[in-house]
Amino acid sequence: MRIIISPAKKMRVDTDSFAPGGLPAFLPETGRLLAALRGMDGPQLQKLWKCNDAIAALNLERLAHMDLERGLTPALLSYEGIQYRYMAPGVFDRDALDYVKEHLRILSGFYGLLRPFDGVTPYRLEMAAPLRVDGHKDLYSFWGDKLARALAAETDLVVNLASKEYSRAVSPHLPSSVALLTCTFGEEKAGKVVEKGTMCKMARGEMVRWMAEHNVGRAEELQTFHRLGYAFSPAHSDPQHYVFLKEEP
Repeated sequence: MRIIISPAKKMRVDTDSFAPGGLPAFLPETGRLLAALRGMDGPQLQKLWKCNDAIAALNLERLAHMDLERGLTPALLSYEGIQYRYMAPGVFDRDALDYVKEHLRILSGFYGLLRPFDGVTPYRLEMAAPLRVDGHKDLYSFWGDKLARALAAETDLVVNLASKEYSRAVSPHLPSSVALLTCTFGEEKAGKVVEKGTMCKMARGEMVRWMAEHNVGRAEELQTFHRLGYAFSPAHSDPQHYVFLKEEP
């Protein structure tokens, strides 16, 4: 089993808690993306990043001094979004850390596919960004089937806790020998399952934490997840798609 999750836009540097466990597997590709970004001017980058002036200035400074091999933070500790706050990897015990090291993978527009303790540096590049590089029209084309092939070499089951923007970089390319199980967290309204962005991120992070605490190794075990008011809904689920609904208070 491998669990895929999205990264977060907000990142930090933490070179004290844990030493990185290695460098990302797709660092040569990351280097080419870095060169492409450095070939763009400020206004072009701000348009690509879709951000305000302050965030653009921060990331221009990052680009100017970016080192892909030194002063790195383990990926799991570098991302600061809602999902990661609810996962709370900073307080994992040794067993939970060993679990995520083995089972968790982070999708990234810049790094491709990250193991939790791969060393990274703060960047800004979403998977859906229309960055043209090496003759490719965007990052989905740039990464192609590389990320799916890397996952397929490790497992025959991918538990998808990533957003659609990121899972789209993997799901079309997985071979038939690898099962993809997508988990959805929502509320039932007028007969439809409605997802709310913030709550989904909270639940995804909480599920990773729960999986690590319970050493989950089989898809069926996920059906017992019961946190943040969510419970598995057999009526809305099938073997490729588990739906967890918010229970009425």
